[in-house]
Amino acid sequence: MTFAGPFLSSPIGMRRVAGALAALLGAAAFCAGASAQEAWPARPITIVVPYPAGGSNDVFARAIGRRLAEVLGQPVLIDNKPGAGGTLGTGIVAKAPADGYTLAAVSSSFVTNAAVQPRLPFDPVKSFAPVAMMAQGPFVVAVRADLPAKTPAELVALAKQRPGKLNYASSGPGSTNQFATELLKSSAGVFITHIPYRGMAPATTDLMGGNVDVLIASGPSLQPALRSGKVRAVGITSAKPSATAPELAPMAQAIPGYSFGIWWGMLAPAGTPPAVVQRLNSEINKIVEGPEMKAFLLREGAEPAGLTPAQFAAQIQREIPYWQKVAKDAGISTE
Repeated sequence: MTFAGPFLSSPIGMRRVAGALAALLGAAAFCAGASAQEAWPARPITIVVPYPAGGSNDVFARAIGRRLAEVLGQPVLIDNKPGAGGTLGTGIVAKAPADGYTLAAVSSSFVTNAAVQPRLPFDPVKSFAPVAMMAQGPFVVAVRADLPAKTPAELVALAKQRPGKLNYASSGPGSTNQFATELLKSSAGVFITHIPYRGMAPATTDLMGGNVDVLIASGPSLQPALRSGKVRAVGITSAKPSATAPELAPMAQAIPGYSFGIWWGMLAPAGTPPAVVQRLNSEINKIVEGPEMKAFLLREGAEPAGLTPAQFAAQIQREIPYWQKVAKDAGISTE
Protein backbone atom coordinates (compact mmCIF):
# COMPACT_ATOMS: atom_id res chain seq x y z
CA MET A 1 0.00 0.00 0.00
CA THR A 2 1.35 3.38 -0.94
CA PHE A 3 0.43 6.85 0.40
CA ALA A 4 0.64 10.17 -1.35
CA GLY A 5 3.00 11.49 1.27
CA PRO A 6 4.53 14.33 -0.70
CA PHE A 7 1.08 15.45 -1.90
CA LEU A 8 -0.35 15.57 1.64
CA SER A 9 2.67 17.34 3.01
CA SER A 10 2.45 20.13 0.44
CA PRO A 11 0.37 23.27 1.18
CA ILE A 12 -1.67 22.78 -1.99
CA GLY A 13 -2.42 19.20 -1.13
CA MET A 14 -3.45 20.08 2.39
CA ARG A 15 -5.83 22.78 1.14
CA ARG A 16 -7.41 20.38 -1.34
CA VAL A 17 -7.93 17.74 1.34
CA ALA A 18 -9.39 20.35 3.70
CA GLY A 19 -11.73 21.53 0.95
CA ALA A 20 -12.85 18.00 0.20
CA LEU A 21 -13.52 17.34 3.89
CA ALA A 22 -15.49 20.59 4.18
CA ALA A 23 -17.59 19.61 1.18
CA LEU A 24 -18.27 16.18 2.67
CA LEU A 25 -19.23 17.69 6.02
CA GLY A 26 -21.49 20.23 4.31
CA ALA A 27 -23.20 17.50 2.33
CA ALA A 28 -23.65 15.47 5.49
CA ALA A 29 -25.16 18.46 7.30
CA PHE A 30 -27.48 19.12 4.38
CA CYS A 31 -28.63 15.52 4.36
CA ALA A 32 -29.11 15.58 8.11
CA GLY A 33 -31.15 18.79 7.86
CA ALA A 34 -33.23 17.40 5.02
CA SER A 35 -33.85 14.20 6.96
CA ALA A 36 -34.90 16.18 10.03
CA GLN A 37 -37.31 18.27 7.97
CA GLU A 38 -38.73 15.20 6.25
CA ALA A 39 -39.23 13.55 9.62
CA TRP A 40 -41.66 16.22 10.84
CA PRO A 41 -43.55 15.62 13.02
CA ALA A 42 -41.22 13.61 15.22
CA ARG A 43 -42.71 14.65 18.57
CA PRO A 44 -45.96 16.05 20.04
CA ILE A 45 -47.47 19.25 18.68
CA THR A 46 -48.96 21.89 20.99
CA ILE A 47 -51.89 24.09 20.01
CA VAL A 48 -52.04 27.13 22.27
CA VAL A 49 -55.58 28.42 22.80
CA PRO A 50 -55.30 32.02 24.06
CA TYR A 51 -58.67 31.82 25.85
CA PRO A 52 -60.21 29.72 28.64
CA ALA A 53 -61.57 26.24 27.95
CA GLY A 54 -65.12 26.05 26.62
CA GLY A 55 -65.03 28.93 24.13
CA SER A 56 -65.23 28.53 20.38
CA ASN A 57 -61.44 28.64 19.86
CA ASP A 58 -61.07 25.83 22.39
CA VAL A 59 -63.93 23.75 20.95
CA PHE A 60 -62.57 23.86 17.40
CA ALA A 61 -58.92 23.41 18.43
CA ARG A 62 -59.77 20.24 20.35
CA ALA A 63 -61.94 18.77 17.60
CA ILE A 64 -59.35 19.42 14.89
CA GLY A 65 -56.44 18.53 17.17
CA ARG A 66 -57.84 15.03 17.75
CA ARG A 67 -58.03 14.39 14.03
CA LEU A 68 -54.62 15.93 13.35
CA ALA A 69 -53.11 13.52 15.86
CA GLU A 70 -54.60 10.61 13.93
CA VAL A 71 -53.27 11.67 10.53
CA LEU A 72 -49.87 12.93 11.72
CA GLY A 73 -49.15 10.03 14.06
CA GLN A 74 -48.15 12.30 16.96
CA PRO A 75 -50.07 13.56 20.01
CA VAL A 76 -51.59 17.02 19.63
CA LEU A 77 -51.83 18.81 22.98
CA ILE A 78 -54.18 21.69 23.74
CA ASP A 79 -52.71 24.33 26.05
CA ASN A 80 -55.12 27.04 27.27
CA LYS A 81 -53.24 30.28 27.97
CA PRO A 82 -55.91 32.94 28.62
CA GLY A 83 -55.13 36.52 29.48
CA ALA A 84 -54.97 40.06 28.10
CA GLY A 85 -57.79 39.46 25.62
CA GLY A 86 -55.92 36.64 23.88
CA THR A 87 -52.65 38.54 23.69
CA LEU A 88 -50.84 36.44 26.31
CA GLY A 89 -51.23 33.07 24.59
CA THR A 90 -50.75 34.47 21.10
CA GLY A 91 -47.56 36.18 22.26
CA ILE A 92 -46.22 32.87 23.56
CA VAL A 93 -46.60 31.35 20.09
CA ALA A 94 -45.00 34.40 18.43
CA LYS A 95 -41.85 33.75 20.47
CA ALA A 96 -41.86 29.95 20.14
CA PRO A 97 -39.34 28.09 17.95
CA ALA A 98 -40.41 28.15 14.31
CA ASP A 99 -40.32 24.38 13.93
CA GLY A 100 -43.98 23.47 13.45
CA TYR A 101 -44.46 22.12 16.96
CA THR A 102 -46.25 25.16 18.46
CA LEU A 103 -49.40 26.62 16.92
CA ALA A 104 -52.04 29.15 17.98
CA ALA A 105 -55.79 28.68 17.57
CA VAL A 106 -57.15 32.18 16.99
CA SER A 107 -60.33 33.79 15.73
CA SER A 108 -61.34 37.12 14.23
CA SER A 109 -60.49 38.65 17.62
CA PHE A 110 -56.88 38.39 16.49
CA VAL A 111 -57.45 41.13 13.91
CA THR A 112 -59.92 43.21 15.94
CA ASN A 113 -57.45 43.27 18.85
CA ALA A 114 -54.72 44.35 16.45
CA ALA A 115 -56.98 47.13 15.21
CA VAL A 116 -57.41 48.69 18.66
CA GLN A 117 -54.13 47.76 20.37
CA PRO A 118 -51.21 49.36 18.53
CA ARG A 119 -48.71 48.36 21.24
CA LEU A 120 -49.06 44.60 21.10
CA PRO A 121 -46.01 42.54 22.18
CA PHE A 122 -45.82 41.13 18.64
CA ASP A 123 -46.47 42.20 15.07
CA PRO A 124 -49.81 40.64 13.98
CA VAL A 125 -48.52 40.28 10.42
CA LYS A 126 -44.75 39.79 10.67
CA SER A 127 -44.64 37.58 13.77
CA PHE A 128 -46.73 34.73 12.37
CA ALA A 129 -47.06 32.32 9.48
CA PRO A 130 -50.81 31.85 8.80
CA VAL A 131 -51.45 28.12 8.46
CA ALA A 132 -55.14 27.49 7.79
CA MET A 133 -58.58 28.88 8.43
CA MET A 134 -60.47 26.21 10.37
CA ALA A 135 -64.02 27.53 10.00
CA GLN A 136 -66.20 30.58 9.52
CA GLY A 137 -69.76 31.57 10.31
CA PRO A 138 -72.14 34.23 11.60
CA PHE A 139 -72.60 35.29 15.20
CA VAL A 140 -75.79 34.60 17.13
CA VAL A 141 -77.58 37.50 18.80
CA ALA A 142 -78.80 36.28 22.19
CA VAL A 143 -80.74 37.92 25.01
CA ARG A 144 -81.68 36.97 28.57
CA ALA A 145 -84.78 34.77 28.51
CA ASP A 146 -87.10 37.31 30.15
CA LEU A 147 -86.21 40.20 27.84
CA PRO A 148 -89.36 41.09 25.84
CA ALA A 149 -87.76 40.72 22.42
CA LYS A 150 -87.98 37.59 20.27
CA THR A 151 -87.12 38.87 16.78
CA PRO A 152 -84.56 41.28 15.27
CA ALA A 153 -87.25 43.95 14.82
CA GLU A 154 -88.45 43.61 18.42
CA LEU A 155 -84.90 43.92 19.79
CA VAL A 156 -84.19 47.05 17.77
CA ALA A 157 -87.54 48.57 18.79
CA LEU A 158 -86.86 47.82 22.47
CA ALA A 159 -83.41 49.40 22.28
CA LYS A 160 -84.93 52.54 20.76
CA GLN A 161 -87.60 52.66 23.46
CA ARG A 162 -84.99 52.34 26.22
CA PRO A 163 -81.94 54.32 25.09
CA GLY A 164 -78.97 53.58 27.35
CA LYS A 165 -81.01 51.31 29.64
CA LEU A 166 -80.13 48.04 27.91
CA ASN A 167 -76.61 46.66 28.23
CA TYR A 168 -74.54 44.13 26.35
CA ALA A 169 -71.69 41.83 27.34
CA SER A 170 -68.46 41.17 25.49
CA SER A 171 -65.47 38.93 26.15
CA GLY A 172 -63.30 42.03 26.49
CA PRO A 173 -62.34 45.35 24.91
CA GLY A 174 -61.41 44.92 21.25
CA SER A 175 -63.12 41.54 21.01
CA THR A 176 -65.21 40.51 18.03
CA ASN A 177 -68.24 40.56 20.35
CA GLN A 178 -67.70 44.25 21.01
CA PHE A 179 -67.13 45.03 17.33
CA ALA A 180 -70.24 43.11 16.26
CA THR A 181 -72.42 44.91 18.80
CA GLU A 182 -70.97 48.37 18.24
CA LEU A 183 -71.46 47.90 14.49
CA LEU A 184 -75.08 46.88 15.19
CA LYS A 185 -75.60 49.95 17.41
CA SER A 186 -74.24 52.39 14.85
CA SER A 187 -76.15 50.73 11.98
CA ALA A 188 -79.45 50.73 13.92
CA GLY A 189 -78.97 54.11 15.56
CA VAL A 190 -79.41 52.79 19.11
CA PHE A 191 -77.42 53.08 22.32
CA ILE A 192 -76.71 50.01 24.47
CA THR A 193 -74.20 50.14 27.32
CA HIS A 194 -71.06 48.01 26.99
CA ILE A 195 -70.04 45.72 29.87
CA PRO A 196 -66.70 44.01 29.09
CA TYR A 197 -65.78 40.69 30.73
CA ARG A 198 -62.54 38.77 30.99
CA GLY A 199 -63.50 36.01 28.60
CA MET A 200 -66.63 34.50 27.11
CA ALA A 201 -67.43 32.16 30.02
CA PRO A 202 -68.18 34.90 32.59
CA ALA A 203 -70.04 36.95 29.97
CA THR A 204 -72.29 33.99 29.15
CA THR A 205 -72.79 33.19 32.84
CA ASP A 206 -74.01 36.72 33.55
CA LEU A 207 -76.34 36.59 30.55
CA MET A 208 -77.84 33.38 31.92
CA GLY A 209 -78.13 35.02 35.33
CA GLY A 210 -80.02 37.98 33.88
CA ASN A 211 -77.29 40.46 34.81
CA VAL A 212 -76.84 41.59 31.21
CA ASP A 213 -79.40 41.92 28.44
CA VAL A 214 -77.64 41.11 25.17
CA LEU A 215 -74.66 39.06 24.02
CA ILE A 216 -73.57 38.61 20.41
CA ALA A 217 -71.29 35.59 20.20
CA SER A 218 -70.42 32.46 18.25
CA GLY A 219 -72.64 29.40 18.19
CA PRO A 220 -70.16 27.20 20.11
CA SER A 221 -69.86 29.76 22.90
CA LEU A 222 -73.64 30.16 23.27
CA GLN A 223 -74.85 26.58 22.81
CA PRO A 224 -74.77 25.56 26.51
CA ALA A 225 -76.55 28.76 27.53
CA LEU A 226 -79.19 28.36 24.82
CA ARG A 227 -79.81 24.75 25.85
CA SER A 228 -80.31 25.86 29.45
CA GLY A 229 -83.42 27.83 28.50
CA LYS A 230 -82.11 30.87 30.36
CA VAL A 231 -80.98 32.53 27.12
CA ARG A 232 -82.89 33.08 23.89
CA ALA A 233 -81.54 33.61 20.37
CA VAL A 234 -83.27 36.35 18.40
CA GLY A 235 -81.22 36.45 15.20
CA ILE A 236 -77.93 35.95 13.39
CA THR A 237 -75.42 38.48 12.07
CA SER A 238 -75.14 37.22 8.48
CA ALA A 239 -76.70 39.34 5.74
CA LYS A 240 -78.84 36.40 4.58
CA PRO A 241 -80.28 33.26 6.23
CA SER A 242 -77.56 30.77 7.13
CA ALA A 243 -77.45 26.98 7.08
CA THR A 244 -75.74 27.19 10.47
CA ALA A 245 -78.97 28.43 12.09
CA PRO A 246 -81.80 28.22 9.54
CA GLU A 247 -84.42 28.90 12.22
CA LEU A 248 -83.00 32.38 12.96
CA ALA A 249 -83.68 35.51 10.95
CA PRO A 250 -80.78 37.80 9.93
CA MET A 251 -80.53 41.03 11.93
CA ALA A 252 -80.32 42.71 8.52
CA GLN A 253 -84.10 42.29 8.25
CA ALA A 254 -84.43 45.02 10.88
CA ILE A 255 -81.09 46.76 10.21
CA PRO A 256 -80.51 47.03 6.44
CA GLY A 257 -76.87 46.53 5.50
CA TYR A 258 -75.82 45.04 8.83
CA SER A 259 -73.56 42.00 8.53
CA PHE A 260 -70.83 40.49 10.69
CA GLY A 261 -68.97 37.19 10.41
CA ILE A 262 -66.33 35.40 12.43
CA TRP A 263 -63.55 33.02 11.44
CA TRP A 264 -61.30 30.63 13.34
CA GLY A 265 -57.78 29.82 12.18
CA MET A 266 -54.39 28.38 13.01
CA LEU A 267 -51.14 30.36 13.13
CA ALA A 268 -47.50 29.28 13.47
CA PRO A 269 -44.47 31.38 14.41
CA ALA A 270 -42.94 33.34 11.54
CA GLY A 271 -40.17 31.38 9.86
CA THR A 272 -41.85 27.99 10.19
CA PRO A 273 -40.70 25.88 7.20
CA PRO A 274 -43.09 26.35 4.25
CA ALA A 275 -43.28 22.58 3.77
CA VAL A 276 -44.57 22.18 7.33
CA VAL A 277 -47.08 25.01 6.91
CA GLN A 278 -48.32 23.48 3.66
CA ARG A 279 -48.64 20.01 5.21
CA LEU A 280 -50.66 21.40 8.12
CA ASN A 281 -52.83 23.42 5.75
CA SER A 282 -53.53 20.39 3.59
CA GLU A 283 -54.40 18.15 6.55
CA ILE A 284 -56.62 20.75 8.27
CA ASN A 285 -58.50 21.48 5.04
CA LYS A 286 -59.10 17.77 4.49
CA ILE A 287 -60.28 17.37 8.08
CA VAL A 288 -62.81 20.22 7.98
CA GLU A 289 -64.13 19.16 4.57
CA GLY A 290 -64.79 15.61 5.79
CA PRO A 291 -68.48 14.71 6.29
CA GLU A 292 -68.10 14.06 10.03
CA MET A 293 -66.35 17.36 10.72
CA LYS A 294 -68.68 19.29 8.41
CA ALA A 295 -71.63 18.01 10.42
CA PHE A 296 -69.88 18.91 13.68
CA LEU A 297 -69.12 22.45 12.48
CA LEU A 298 -72.69 22.96 11.33
CA ARG A 299 -74.00 21.92 14.75
CA GLU A 300 -71.63 24.46 16.27
CA GLY A 301 -72.76 27.25 13.96
CA ALA A 302 -69.88 27.25 11.48
CA GLU A 303 -68.80 25.97 8.08
CA PRO A 304 -65.43 25.01 6.53
CA ALA A 305 -63.37 27.86 5.10
CA GLY A 306 -60.72 26.08 3.01
CA LEU A 307 -58.16 28.84 2.38
CA THR A 308 -54.52 28.40 1.38
CA PRO A 309 -51.84 29.89 3.68
CA ALA A 310 -51.38 32.78 1.22
CA GLN A 311 -55.11 33.49 1.07
CA PHE A 312 -55.38 33.39 4.86
CA ALA A 313 -52.41 35.77 5.20
CA ALA A 314 -53.96 38.17 2.69
CA GLN A 315 -57.26 38.18 4.59
CA ILE A 316 -55.54 39.04 7.87
CA GLN A 317 -53.68 41.90 6.18
CA ARG A 318 -56.94 43.26 4.69
CA GLU A 319 -58.97 43.00 7.87
CA ILE A 320 -56.72 44.90 10.27
CA PRO A 321 -57.07 48.29 8.52
CA TYR A 322 -60.77 47.60 7.89
CA TRP A 323 -61.46 47.09 11.60
CA GLN A 324 -59.34 50.11 12.44
CA LYS A 325 -61.77 52.17 10.37
CA VAL A 326 -64.79 50.48 11.96
CA ALA A 327 -63.36 51.21 15.42
CA LYS A 328 -62.90 54.86 14.54
CA ASP A 329 -66.38 55.22 13.02
CA ALA A 330 -68.07 53.41 15.93
CA GLY A 331 -66.08 55.22 18.61
CA ILE A 332 -64.37 52.11 19.94
CA SER A 333 -61.46 53.34 22.03
CA THR A 334 -57.90 52.44 21.06
CA GLU A 335 -54.72 52.65 23.08
